[in-house]
Amino acid sequence: MSTRQPIPRVGLTWLLIAQALVIIPHLGHLPLWIIGLWLGCAAWRIQIFRMRARFPGGWAKLGLMLAAAGGVFLSRGSLIGLDAGVVLLIAAFILKLVEMQTRRDALVLILLGFFAVVTSYLFDDGLLAALFSLLPVLALLAALIGLQQSGFASRPWPTLKLASGLLLQALPVMLLLFVFFPRLGPLWSLPLPNDRGVTGLAESMTPGDIAELSRSAELAFRVSFDGAPPPRSELYWRALTLERFDGRRWSQNPAVEYLPASAWATRGPSVAYDVIMQPTAQRWLFSLDVAQTDLPATRLLSDFRLQRVRPVHQVLRYRATSWPQALRDPQAPPGVLRRALQLPAQGDPRSRAWAAQLRERYPQPDALVQALLVHFNREPYRYTLRPPTLGADSVDGFLFDTRSGFCAHYAGAMVFVLRAAGIPARVVAGYQGGEWNAAGRYLQVRQFDAHAWVEYWSQGVGWRSVDPTFQVAPERIEQGLEEALANEQSFLEDSPMSLLRYRQIGWLNRLRLAWDELNYDWQRWVLGYQGEQQLQLLQGWFGRIDARDLALALVGGGGLLLGGLALWLFKPWRRTRDLQQRQFQRFEALLARHGLRRGAGEGARAFAERASLTLPAQAEAIRAFAQAFEAQRYAGQPATAAELRGHLQRLRRALPWRLSR
Repeated sequence: MSTRQPIPRVGLTWLLIAQALVIIPHLGHLPLWIIGLWLGCAAWRIQIFRMRARFPGGWAKLGLMLAAAGGVFLSRGSLIGLDAGVVLLIAAFILKLVEMQTRRDALVLILLGFFAVVTSYLFDDGLLAALFSLLPVLALLAALIGLQQSGFASRPWPTLKLASGLLLQALPVMLLLFVFFPRLGPLWSLPLPNDRGVTGLAESMTPGDIAELSRSAELAFRVSFDGAPPPRSELYWRALTLERFDGRRWSQNPAVEYLPASAWATRGPSVAYDVIMQPTAQRWLFSLDVAQTDLPATRLLSDFRLQRVRPVHQVLRYRATSWPQALRDPQAPPGVLRRALQLPAQGDPRSRAWAAQLRERYPQPDALVQALLVHFNREPYRYTLRPPTLGADSVDGFLFDTRSGFCAHYAGAMVFVLRAAGIPARVVAGYQGGEWNAAGRYLQVRQFDAHAWVEYWSQGVGWRSVDPTFQVAPERIEQGLEEALANEQSFLEDSPMSLLRYRQIGWLNRLRLAWDELNYDWQRWVLGYQGEQQLQLLQGWFGRIDARDLALALVGGGGLLLGGLALWLFKPWRRTRDLQQRQFQRFEALLARHGLRRGAGEGARAFAERASLTLPAQAEAIRAFAQAFEAQRYAGQPATAAELRGHLQRLRRALPWRLSR
């Protein structure tokens, strides 16, 4: 195929369809002007094909390129970085449409399209996105076939059928490479600027932050247990510990990362589980207390949270084992206790006075904590996502005036009172509970399961966890947020189309859980198939195997597969042997030794006549071979290799022996 030839109509049609399909997954993060650019370029290209418009000249192309670069800079604030790079790639992919004039240009456009399909995984690597990405790949293959000089150049549907067949034929190779090829960090694991689109807990917290998360149905993580899962009331998933309070906001203490791990001892039964975590752009992991994991570059910090060296920018799978009844730091260092007693110098005088009274009545930490829990249980406190606005003294306003709030209100107020009473305490933020998928046997935890609770310390006992929210709304812990807010009707009120709002409809709920199970399997067996999982799988199949054995197996398996495909495509056993042509090639080689070479396009008879004039003594033998070859080749006489071989032997004997050796 000549790459300088014009682009056929079918090829151009599939290119336009492919461009639309490539751009669709990017619509959620592309600036709006990109859509206008594509519509304008597509219309311009169609008019060029109809000979009603001209190709852009040099100055026009330069202007379009500068305008696109300027648009990217204005919408992204930079021309550097993954986000800006993807927008630039899509802009180039669109502009190439009006600039291409030959099939070579179309090939460049198709290759750009394949790369643009891959970049869509930067933003969404779910099962639905993966299935949709097959459509632009199929359209790009159809465009590639439509560029060829064949009968498909004017038949769009057979072109699509052939492209589908090629894609299906490639599946075995794709599967082989997926299973055996050494796992590398995928392109879409790289961080995006400003971590756009990431929902979850932040490094600091106000009550309103947790309430906002509780209006989101976004998935946080999924968990599968070894054996029966713990009761829902025991599923407290620690994410981070908040020790600093400025009168309004709780936040982490950065010094925690540089302190040695706290002392703890296993006690009671352990719980082993696998977690598939959604990207958070944060470094902490989710776990039950107290957790251990063999995930590389991850450690247990002094506040008993798991934290990685790098933020989680892609779906992460890890395994952990927890001891919920473990003894935690019974002899805490003085510095840890000082941080757990920090309070602002001023503010919330009523809460401080009440803490002093409680300290006088209950000198033991456990008794004072129990008195606070009883207070929350017996007094008219209310659990709500719509609490009244609090003033400057937010703790006083909550405890003595509004008495209405969310889990962060109760946890923050309790920690404040405990600290004011001289008891080290801190807020723990994470998730509580989750929804059990019985068919898939895993737990799914969503953003509306975000929760905050309290840890306090006592001498010789260490850190103990309590949840004041349980005293006000036990249904929140035992049944979930939806049941706790049943009277208020505020569960997912900002998401009226969420299927989670209609879990009481049996068939719809079963459909939702089945689809979630498919996504779970996709994340577990495809996105989660990384180096450790690959090694475990291959060792289960082949026993002990290392990187060298894996490379040899890949090369050997790939060679066998490619060899099998080559045999299937070319089918050498079906070929008929061309006996006359083989003997004629030997005839040519024999005369070439004597300086006679057949010219391009020279027929057998003309070559034989020219050779007879050069070698008159052997003219009879030369003509005899040529006549026998023509008779068999073109006159329909039976093909007998013996006859041609005999004429060739007589010619060889007739030629001078010194030259013919």
